[in-house]
Amino acid sequence: MKLIILGAPGSGKGTTATVLREKYSLAHISTGDIFRSNIKNGTPLGLEAKSYIDKGALVPDSVTISMVEDRLAQDDCAKGYILDGFPRTLAQAEALDEMLAKQNTSIDAVLSIVVDDETIKDRVSGRRVCEKCGASFNVKFKPTKIEGVCDICGGNVVQRADDNEATVAARLETYYKNTSPLIDFYEKKGIIVEGDNNESSDVCLSQIENGLKAKGLI
Repeated sequence: MKLIILGAPGSGKGTTATVLREKYSLAHISTGDIFRSNIKNGTPLGLEAKSYIDKGALVPDSVTISMVEDRLAQDDCAKGYILDGFPRTLAQAEALDEMLAKQNTSIDAVLSIVVDDETIKDRVSGRRVCEKCGASFNVKFKPTKIEGVCDICGGNVVQRADDNEATVAARLETYYKNTSPLIDFYEKKGIIVEGDNNESSDVCLSQIENGLKAKGLI
């Protein structure tokens, strides 16, 4: 089962992808992880990507595609995978199709996690993270028992610098600009499976699984 997961920052797509990964033995492939791994290991692609990043330039799609292609060839992808953070643009989606077509395969479904903008702003601007263990809380939805103190390890719980409403609004604007064409692109192929994550991650997951069942994928 070859999947792509799309969702705005703060929509909960990472949580959904993690559950699906564990339940269906899928590789969860984050482009951020791929970049960090290639750069850390000093691969030719990593060095090329780093040369652009160090100059503050965007890494060309050709480099990103090559990294993804290498990652999909690894053993843990044999049973299937979820692409998270890629493709981000229509050009990348078309390049991914071409790459998979050479292998006589294609994406089976694109999971679209839907959440209202105001709900996302509430979730992200209210998010708090433990500096010590990384546990995540929310002042509105999942507050700590003692303000500023982690329930798990007792560490300091803080708001990350980029978890504010202005930053979230800018990230949402970028997401919609880049992602709206992707939704249309995959809707025309008939492979969109939608999950509503406004109220409950369980409801969202159930909708996604029902969609995958309807397509005969699970």
